[in-house]
Amino acid sequence: MEIPRYLRKYKPLYELDPREAAKRCFANARYGLFLHYGLYSLLGRHEWVQLNERIPVTEYARLTDQFTAERFDAEAIVELALDAGMSYINLTTRHHESFCLFKTGQTDFNSVNSPCGRDLVHELAAACDEAGLALHLYYSHGRDWKHPHAPNNDAWGGKARPEYEPPEPAYAYGDEHDLSHYLQFMKDQITELLMQYNHPIASIWLDGIAVPLSRQDGAELMRCQDLYDHIHSLSPYTLVSYKQGLTDTEDFFAPEHRGVDKPGRTVEICTTMCPHSWGYCADRKGTHLDADQVWQKLREAGTLGCNLLLNTGLLPDGSLDLEDVAVLKEVGLRIREQGYPGMQNKPDAGDGL
Repeated sequence: MEIPRYLRKYKPLYELDPREAAKRCFANARYGLFLHYGLYSLLGRHEWVQLNERIPVTEYARLTDQFTAERFDAEAIVELALDAGMSYINLTTRHHESFCLFKTGQTDFNSVNSPCGRDLVHELAAACDEAGLALHLYYSHGRDWKHPHAPNNDAWGGKARPEYEPPEPAYAYGDEHDLSHYLQFMKDQITELLMQYNHPIASIWLDGIAVPLSRQDGAELMRCQDLYDHIHSLSPYTLVSYKQGLTDTEDFFAPEHRGVDKPGRTVEICTTMCPHSWGYCADRKGTHLDADQVWQKLREAGTLGCNLLLNTGLLPDGSLDLEDVAVLKEVGLRIREQGYPGMQNKPDAGDGL
């Protein structure tokens, strides 16, 4: 098995235990770039716009005809991450709207089947691999506003689906609803993400945790451990996360905005440059984090011994938000001059043994 470029520093341990080497590498990763991009970016009103505004499934799907991503530039994204002092990138492959940024045989609701005509995940995977950056892949698990057999509000509560009135005709209900169809859909898509590219995937980063948590038997019904085991069987160095932890068997934990108490376990705090929004939000221009605020978040994460995953929402055309680019580059310059703030509690990378 060829060792991924981002794990070469951990070669001795990798030869003994690829997953342990990947866990050790991620524990030392410190700082990563999170990217939210999807059809919601075209509207610029938060990534939950479909649910918040109760846009019908068929109407929302028409946004696919406008999705060109003509300025999505994987090399520019990697260059920014390096300039910013980051060691990894995480991209939303499929958010709650269910639109996929990759080639998939499971649905035609994807970037390849749009005016974009491209597999954006593949492009970023290739660019990260070439640069020696780890690529993590966000995947919405359980919360899905399009698939007919995804969890419905009547059985799962919370905000699993938009509250349509009358009920959304694209969804299956009652005896016609079969969760197993959806679970197979997700498993098949994650298999595609891991197997169809000749580039390593550092983790599958699952989101949607409130849906399984809404039921006592949610993790079992969603077959979460089976999915984790499947991921590890396909790619022994690929890690699994599910936000703050659902089964406690995840390889690392990724709570929003603040840490969680997981002694001896790796924690990544994810937060966003744009207040109260992860996707591009046009009316919040000028309110994003400045360099001092990012520096403080890095310090807080480092003091807790956590990584920081900092998000920027790509613009409708797929380009980076220049407001965030300027700040991230300034922070990267500080890191090169001063080191990572508050990182005295992070372990030394060593040689992996």
